[in-house]
Amino acid sequence: MEPGRAGSLRGHLPMQAKSYIPYLQVAPLAFVFGAFLVIPILTIVVVSFWDYDFARIIPDFVLTNYRELLGSPVTLRTYLNTLRYAAIVWVATLAIGFTVAYFLAFHVRSDTWQTACFLICTVPFLTSNIIRMISWIPFLGRNGLLNSALVGAGIVDHPLEFLLFSDFAVVLAFVHLYTLFMIVPIFNSMMRIDRSLIEAAYDGGANGLQVLTNVIIPLCKPGIAIGSIFVVTLVMGDFVTVRFMSGGQSASVGLMMANAISLLQYPAAAANAVILLIVVLLMVGAMMRIVDIRKEL
Repeated sequence: MEPGRAGSLRGHLPMQAKSYIPYLQVAPLAFVFGAFLVIPILTIVVVSFWDYDFARIIPDFVLTNYRELLGSPVTLRTYLNTLRYAAIVWVATLAIGFTVAYFLAFHVRSDTWQTACFLICTVPFLTSNIIRMISWIPFLGRNGLLNSALVGAGIVDHPLEFLLFSDFAVVLAFVHLYTLFMIVPIFNSMMRIDRSLIEAAYDGGANGLQVLTNVIIPLCKPGIAIGSIFVVTLVMGDFVTVRFMSGGQSASVGLMMANAISLLQYPAAAANAVILLIVVLLMVGAMMRIVDIRKEL
């Protein structure tokens, strides 16, 4: 081989090696992503087309599970009920989360107090979700603390029955469990807002409401979208909260899947999971079309 040609090959080898470095860097994450997300989802999709009876799962390719789910009015009512939960919880968590984040970002001036108040908001979330959820039962029960206080103060003549084992209790528990997932991204967005923009708006004659609606809220849209994705996806897939706080009187998609699994109807549960995944992905896709969350990432 000619010396000049050999030298040119040696010069090209490092560049070729460098071209593989990004793939090597992303390989561990791609392996984890594939092993723990893609493969399980594909497995669920495959199982959703299998058949079953009272005691067996039969590997096959049938559309019975999807026909029964999509053709059943119970499925439609359950999905509508779950979407209703998601909508109510989203509105409540957005109102609470935006208010708390706004107070922390714009009214707490000291960084120390800001950190302390934020930690106070997060401390209750360090305990188990089930413990925090069950703690509402002695408070909301017929002879619980709230009813006892209301009756004792003469506000009501008899204990309120709707406080526990009802849709109200389910929504209250959801809001309690998932509000932090709305506070954190909105607070992060607010802390990134250039304060000179707010000062310029005030100097231009804008009042507080105009600054909020024309400056702060538009700049917080990515954080609101991220928090909305967290809250909606968590509520759509939750079944423990609905089971405990409704006393078995309300239904959700997650609870319907859990009941199918308890009856060993794994293909039916898998088909329901696929439909739920599609619905949630459509909702998340719609949110991402409205708001570009890449500004926050």
